[in-house]
Order: sequence, then C-alpha cells, then structure tokens
Amino acid sequence: MIFHFSLRKWKERFRFLLLFTAFTVALYHALLLVTTWIEPGSRYREPEGRAVKVFLNEGDALAGTGTMGERLRLFYEIGE
Repeated sequence: MIFHFSLRKWKERFRFLLLFTAFTVALYHALLLVTTWIEPGSRYREPEGRAVKVFLNEGDALAGTGTMGERLRLFYEIGE
C-alpha cells in the first residue's frame, strides 16, 4: 500500500479549517453583542418618574393566606 501525500490538499484543508474557525468565532462574538443589546434592564432597580416600587415582605405575604395546603392549592390554581 503506497501512501500518497498531497501538499495542495493539506493546504486546502488547513485553509478551510482556519476560515471555519475564524467565522465561528466571529459569529459567536456577534451573537454576544446582540444578546447584550436585547437583554432587558435590571428588574430590581428603582423605578423612574412617578412610578412606585411595590413589594411585600416575606412574613407579610404569608401571614394572611392560611394553611400550607391552601397556599399549595392556590399555587396550583393560579401559579402564585
């Protein structure tokens, strides 16, 4: 069995691999830029203008809802 070594084919394969890697890295960085561009702002920042930030402390939220079974049933019904 004779092994035939073609330098031209290996150069083409290396060029293809190099271009494929370069385009993959470029696409990855482009997608990172798009991701940071469309990412929503911080959900927990202070609101601007006349908006008011409303929240309940954990103890206050659980105080008037009843037993654990009732809270679980409410969770399954409405997802809250």
